[in-house]
Amino acid sequence: MTRSRTIIVGLCALLLAATAACSDRGEVERPSEGTTALSDSGPGLSRVLMLGDSIAIGQALPLGFALDAGGVEFSSMASEGGGNVVGPTSEELWETLPDQIASAKPSTVVYQITTYDWGTEDEQRAAYERLADTVAAAGATLVFVTAPPIVPDEFYEPHMDELERAPEVAGAVAEDSGGEAVLLDAAEVWGEEYEQTRDGEPDRSDDGIHTCPQGAARFTQWLLGEFAELYPDFTPPEPEEWANVGWSGDEHFVGC
Repeated sequence: MTRSRTIIVGLCALLLAATAACSDRGEVERPSEGTTALSDSGPGLSRVLMLGDSIAIGQALPLGFALDAGGVEFSSMASEGGGNVVGPTSEELWETLPDQIASAKPSTVVYQITTYDWGTEDEQRAAYERLADTVAAAGATLVFVTAPPIVPDEFYEPHMDELERAPEVAGAVAEDSGGEAVLLDAAEVWGEEYEQTRDGEPDRSDDGIHTCPQGAARFTQWLLGEFAELYPDFTPPEPEEWANVGWSGDEHFVGC
């Protein structure tokens, strides 16, 4: 039995325990009054598109299986070493992103804020507003999700202030969007600082950046619960339906 499968075999019970434990990590920021039930004014949760960097790729692996089990179509445009709407190479992404989002015909676009969302506050705000407008033009709702804490190396250290500011800017854009965008704070899942292991098993990669199968599964369980609050017509599937269906052996999970 591989190590990844060993971790996942007991994950269903772990997820149920972790869901209860997460309540001790603080309240997630909620949408403003009148936008909590997004399905009241939109298409509901029928087709989800995920955007982000290589961290989001790992999250998308279990999330796709979970949403499929819940009757929701899922696709991912998350990208290795990119996927960011502001910062390095972002203008190259913007050359194709609007058409790709429109072609996907999503009901919900999840943008996990990337580790490349560098720039001034004005640059970040302009990019997040542009993304919100692009998603709204496609008839979808934008869900910003904060990234997990990282251990900065020489590459990231000069940009940590920008990365720490990005969720605040995204939250302000969501607040001003008139219900077309929301921000979900994933600190409820990850805590405020990088933790490599949880419950005695790898939760985050030893590279200080990415997640391991256990962490990706906990993130999925949390996001399903957030979707259920945003979209009252959506019922999250049980972990038994998606947690142990083979995705944990994907080669993307390294350092676990």
